[in-house]
Parts: sequence; structure tokens; C-alpha cells
Amino acid sequence: MAPENPDPLVRLEGVRFAYGENEILKGVDLTVRRGQVIAIMGGSGCGKTTLLRLIGGQIMVDAGRVELAGRNLAEISRAELYDMRRRMGMLFQFGALFTDMSVFDNVAFPLREHTDLSPELVRDLVLMKLNAVGLRGAERLMPAELSGGMARRVALARAVALDPMLIMYDEPFAGLDPISLGVIGQLIRRLNDALGATSIMVTHDVHESLEIVDYIYFVSEGRIVAQGTPDQIRESQDPFVHQFVCAEADGPVPFHYPAGSLDEHFFGKELRT
Repeated sequence: MAPENPDPLVRLEGVRFAYGENEILKGVDLTVRRGQVIAIMGGSGCGKTTLLRLIGGQIMVDAGRVELAGRNLAEISRAELYDMRRRMGMLFQFGALFTDMSVFDNVAFPLREHTDLSPELVRDLVLMKLNAVGLRGAERLMPAELSGGMARRVALARAVALDPMLIMYDEPFAGLDPISLGVIGQLIRRLNDALGATSIMVTHDVHESLEIVDYIYFVSEGRIVAQGTPDQIRESQDPFVHQFVCAEADGPVPFHYPAGSLDEHFFGKELRT
């Protein structure tokens, strides 16, 4: 696990962001310390993936600041931003492998794009990364020949090919069977610690996350509504945390869409469409 009080690698302060008139983030404060694995949780559409895009510099804040390694991303040059991105790894939802490339070429892609390493060294590094995720020997397979869990592990090997300082995961457990889910969870933790990296994981999988992360942020309606260590989350009496962890249908996140009373709908004026 990460040391108790390392320096922050990522810091968000008062972050606000909107797509047009649709405000997604409404003043988010968030800190990720070096060496940590943190989870960002919340309902669909609450702004979790937008946070990853802001940290990766794909989009810029409307207000507030996003700092990476002490640099405000809104104030650095394009060349500096691209250099920082080379030090990030990303595991997309469902892996997002290049379907016309072999397993080997998928993992080799970032090495070939961002380095001048010899083919021999690229080969050795690819085999090392595949070995780290348990898939050395599968390098000649095509993505269509992989199971869902295998494809996610190949994507993970690609995400860490350049030994990034920051690894981001967008729903890494989506669609996996229980065995594959457990394997990916343990790989995320072990690779983070082995590489001396820092990881940010957007996920809905509460129970797997509680086993591997150092800290959790809960997002709702564009704000951080709860946060804490796994032990604090397990013991939390916060209504939102309780509803999310226990998968309850109704609570602070209501089951019913906002509407008038039943009497108004059934016995009032006819609905106009």
C-alpha cells in the first residue's frame, strides 16, 4: 500500500466544467497522493469520466485548477502537455484494443510511437509487460481470439508499457466474470506498487475496489459528496454512501424521476405530448 502522507501528484481545486449549458462539475476538490490507488465512484452521468479527461488534459476547466506534478495544466504549453501525457497510461472501458493488430503490436504501439528503442528492445519490453499480466505466450493472438478478461489484461499491459507515473482506469471491471474481475483488481494494485506509479480508477464495483484502493471519492450531481479510506467507507453512516455500497434502490439518489403527485397525473388534465 501507499505511504501515509506522500506528496500530491494530482490536485483539483474548485473545478467547474460544463458541456454547453449542461454543468457537469460544480466545484470539485480532489487530491491524489503519489503511490496511491484511488477510486472515483458515483452514478452514471455524474461526471466521473469527465474528471479523467480533465486530468489527462483532453479538456480544460471552466473554473478552478487541475494540477499534475505541481503544474497547472491550463498554464503549460501544448508541447509540455504532450510530454506529460507520455507519462500517463490509460485503460479504457472494455480495453479498446486495436482490432487489426496482434496482442504484441497492441502492447508495442506506445513504445513505437513515443520512443526510439530498437526492435529487439521493444520485443523484450513487450514480453516483460505481457508476462507481468500473465499473458506471455499470447503475443501472436488477435483481439477477436481473446476472452473479455484476457483483452482487459492486454489493455493493461499496453497502459503500463511506458512505465507511467499516472495510470487512469475507466470502468476496468465492466463486463468481467468474478474470476477475471479479481485478477484485474489484483493486477491494478500490484502493477501500481511495482512501478511506483499512482492510479485513478473510475468504477461502480464497490466491493472489489474496497479490497485494493487507498482512498475513495463519491461523486453526485457534480460534487464530491463523500470520501474516505476503505475502512471509513465500510463504517460510514452517510446516507449516500450507505445507499451506494448496499445497492439500495431508493435513498438520496431517488428511485422515482421528479414528477407531480399521482392524483395530478391520473385525475388531472390530460398529458400533452
